[in-house]
This record gives sequence, C-alpha cells and structure tokens, in this order.
Amino acid sequence: MFLRQHKRRKNGKTHRYFSVVENRRTGAGSTTQRQVLYLGEINDSQQEAWRQTLAVFDEDRRQYCELSLFPDDRPLPPGAVDAISVKLDQMQLRRPRSFGDCWLGCLLWNRLHLSSFWNMQLIDARGEVPWAKVLQLLVVNRLIDPGSELRIHRQWFLRSAMDELLEVDFAVAGKDRLYRCLDRILKHKDSFCQFIAQQWKTLFDTSFDVLLYDLTSTYFEGLCEQIPKAKHGYNRDGRGDCRQVVIALVVTPDGLPLAYEVLAGNTTDKTTLRQFLAKIQGMYGRARRTWVMDRGIPTEATLKEMREAGTQYLVGTPRSMLGKLEQQFIDKPWQQVHESMQVKLAQHEGEFYVLAHSNQRELKERAMHRRRFKAYGRGLHALRRRCRAGKSRLSRDTLLGKLAVLKQKAGRMAGAVIVYIPDEGKRPTRENFHYELNANFSRASQERDGSYILRSNATQADAATMWSMYMQLTWIEAAFKTMKSDLAIRPIWHQVQPRVEAHIFVAFMGYCLMAALRKRLELAAPGLSPTAVLEQLAGIKMVDVCLPTSDGRWLIMPRHTEPEPEQLMLLEKLGLKLPAQPPPRIRSGKLLMPEPEEAQTSA
Repeated sequence: MFLRQHKRRKNGKTHRYFSVVENRRTGAGSTTQRQVLYLGEINDSQQEAWRQTLAVFDEDRRQYCELSLFPDDRPLPPGAVDAISVKLDQMQLRRPRSFGDCWLGCLLWNRLHLSSFWNMQLIDARGEVPWAKVLQLLVVNRLIDPGSELRIHRQWFLRSAMDELLEVDFAVAGKDRLYRCLDRILKHKDSFCQFIAQQWKTLFDTSFDVLLYDLTSTYFEGLCEQIPKAKHGYNRDGRGDCRQVVIALVVTPDGLPLAYEVLAGNTTDKTTLRQFLAKIQGMYGRARRTWVMDRGIPTEATLKEMREAGTQYLVGTPRSMLGKLEQQFIDKPWQQVHESMQVKLAQHEGEFYVLAHSNQRELKERAMHRRRFKAYGRGLHALRRRCRAGKSRLSRDTLLGKLAVLKQKAGRMAGAVIVYIPDEGKRPTRENFHYELNANFSRASQERDGSYILRSNATQADAATMWSMYMQLTWIEAAFKTMKSDLAIRPIWHQVQPRVEAHIFVAFMGYCLMAALRKRLELAAPGLSPTAVLEQLAGIKMVDVCLPTSDGRWLIMPRHTEPEPEQLMLLEKLGLKLPAQPPPRIRSGKLLMPEPEEAQTSA
C-alpha cells in the first residue's frame, strides 16, 4: 500500500486529496490499483477563507478542538491559528480490525431499540461504562464471532472496531466487567421477551395467533457442582456423558422468537407444556392461540385441559394411531397439497385427524427399512453359522444378548422376522435356532411408509391448511440449529447457574438480531442467509492512519476501508449505507496498543 495524492482545481483554487492505494495483480499478469482508504483533503497554502478545518479529539485534554491540517512540504501560512503540519511520508497504518460485521450487528441492535430498553432496565446499576454497552458488546460478539468472555477480553475486542462503534475504550471489555454484566441481566428476561414481542409486531406486523413450541438440550463441560439444573438426561447432541440443561422455546410461524425457559437437564418433554401455557398467558394475556407441537410434548391430560380451556392445538401423533383410525380414513378423499404430497381429513371423538402421505418420504423410509432389514438378516445368518450340532460355539445367554443388540439396531424392522430360540437349558443349534419372514408384518409396514398423522381440536379444520401449519415447525428446528451452530451456545463452560442462564439469555438476544436480519433479507435479498451477509461484510476493515505532526504528536485517523463491488451491491440491496468516518484523535507520546491485562487492572 502507498499514499496517493490527487490534485483538483476548482473555482480558482487548488485542492489536494489523499488516499491509500494498493496494487492488485490480475490473472493476465497486469497490475491494477484499488483505493483502500480515502483520507480527504489536506490544506495547501490557500487563503484563509478556503481552508478546511477538522474536529479532532485531543486525548491529552479530553476535549474536541478545530484544527487545520497542512502537509509538511508546505510552510504554514502566516497568521494560521490552530494549524499543524503532518508528515505524510511517515504515515503508518496500524491496528487493522473487523468493522463491517460489527457495524451491522450494532445497526440491528439499534433497529430493535435494545439500547433504550437496556438503558432503562440498568439505569440504577453503577459503572464507569454504561452496562447497556457492555451487554451490546457481548451480544454482537455472540452474533458474529461467538466466544467466551475471556476471549472477548484478551483477543476479540482488540480485533474489532467495537471501540469506535460504541464510542468507548478498553474498559468496556474488562474481564470482570463482562462477567458482572451477566450477573445483572437475568432478572430482566421476561421483560425483554415482552419488549421484543412488541418490536416484532411493530417492525414486521407479526401475529401471535399461532405459536410453535419445542425443546432442545445443550451440554456442559465440567463437573457442574454448583448448577442444580445440570442433570443427565436425553441428550440431543449425542453427548450422553455430559450433564445438560433443557431449553424450551416458543417462536412465531415465521421464526421470530418470543420466549424461552431453561429447565433441568432430566426434564421430560411431556412435563413442560402446562408450565409454558401458563407463562405465555401471564406474559401476553389470554387469547385464542393455536399451539403447534411435535409428538411427545403433550400428554392426554394436558390436551384435555387445553380443550376445556378453549386453547387450540395441532400436534404430531404416533403412527400407531393409524391402525385405530383406518376405518375413519377409508372413504375420505385425498387432497393434493403439491406434486408429491397428499392429505385427507377425518373426525373422531371430537377431534380432527389429518393423514398425510409423502411420496418422497415413502421412498426414503423404504430405503432405510431395507438397509436395517438386510443388516438384521446378515446378523441372524452370522449367529446361525456359529451354531453347530453337538458342539455349539454359543451359549443360550450369549445368543439372547446378541439378539437383543441386533433387534435394537433393526428397530421396528425386527418385527419383520419371527425368530425361534432354544428352550432354557439347551445350547443353540441349527435345528432349535431358526427364523422365518413375517409376511403380514412386512406388508403392513410397507403400506404405512411415508405416512404420518396430525391431531387437532381446531374449529375450522382444513387438511391442507393444518399440514402447512405443522410444517412451520421447521422454523423452530432452524432456531435451535442457529443457536447451537452459528451462535455457539454449546458447550457451556460456566460453573455457576445464574451465569449459565445469562449465557443462554445472551445467545437468545443474538438470535433475535439474527432473526431480524433474516426478515430483512427475505424482502431485499431472499437468496442470502444472515451468516453469509455477516461473512461478506466482515471484509470491510477499519485501520488507524497514524500521521506524525511537526510538534511531536500523532494524529490518528480511524478509517474503514472502501467496500468491494460485492459488498457495495449487498449494501445497496439492503438499503444500507456505511456510516461517516469516526473523528480523528491527536495525542502526544508513543503509539501503543492497549494491553488487556493493564486495561483489566484499570477497570
């Protein structure tokens, strides 16, 4: 990179502009130049009325002043007041850091009016830095580059432009300050959920007539001795060796989060719904809502209570119900939803049942069952080969143990084979251990492949509408995937329960920012994901242009780089414009990078 001077004559005046330019080699072997930073105009020896002044923050005096900048290859004009010469040939570019993604995260934070909310909630909390800005730092980090509070303190804050965006110094990223911020926010969780619901209604005209409800789990690293909710339970991440907590989440049909709850890790799904129904009613009032849930969440007792209270539901139902309802569905016509999906509706005992059949799902399930059946058959053949007349290699107990393992892997397809085992006390042989195909089971299983049942007490029932509503559960699955992968909510390293729940609260706020960005992209650039946009804008950096002055000080001009064509097109699509460059600063002494440990001590 190098400094380039541009001259322009206008209205009898000569202006000099400066920019930082880099050389780029093209595929043809030639070299092109790209403007990276625009520094603006620096005065020549023009008349006093023509001179440009600049608002500069004097770090020594802690106040702003107006300065006129002149290059050191020109003498200062006579009578110039508040003028300094800068040594352009000694320019330094220091501290390159991420800007574009941090700026977008802060923009989303402000669009949701979260600064005003948290300033009101934390108005009585004392601190040298406003706690709302500390929380904004935590949430934006969780959105774009999730990491621990210690990592924010030691690395990420210095590699980001959050100091310029928040107009703070390193004190905002003090290690103890970040942890103490977590201690202050948890009691405001329900108020935040009510506030964010109002924002969804204001910004996106969201309706809350239909709510999607589901649960997931996230696991810990460590002993968790001070976390009562950390329990072993059904782990959805394949980490049954770790303690966990269960997260219950409610979102709207377009994926906007409304509320959540952190439950003990051994909580079963079917025990949570009654608590959440009361919670939503207490937060948002009684209304005629439809709850959409997966099977296994509601119990028959809970569904009965919902019917008696006039609360509508749409829930998945075990496929075993198909055998009980076959007579009700026989004479009902199929309704085509799309090319490979058809549904039919039947009424039974005051409820509506939707039988859905997918051709693609049928092919997938048949392939899965075929693989499991073949593996089960190979396992049975291998066991039978080990059975020899007179001297068997297997005992009866060993055979039963190995059969149990094979049946577990085969799942429902184990019922497709009838297995005959030797009587107690006899060793397995090829005569007393044999098996045969259960033709009736195989035929019934194939008929049900690709089918599933939905259940509802809706007053206005339409099979296609109910199926489309149930398919919206994919939004809550996407929310869990985003929180676990993009927002890195797992694993949890905190070892104190309030900070565990505050960590999840920060991730929930990060998902709110992600959801707001996704809604904006649906209209402006539907082919892009929020993660792709953040990665694209992360290429816009901020650097400090450091210019020594003739009086022994340093003029520091923070400047974000010029956007690339792809980034510029993205900003235009979103209707966004990069902010003005931050004001310059001037200081005496040497240029030093902030040291995390020193800043922590001063905080």
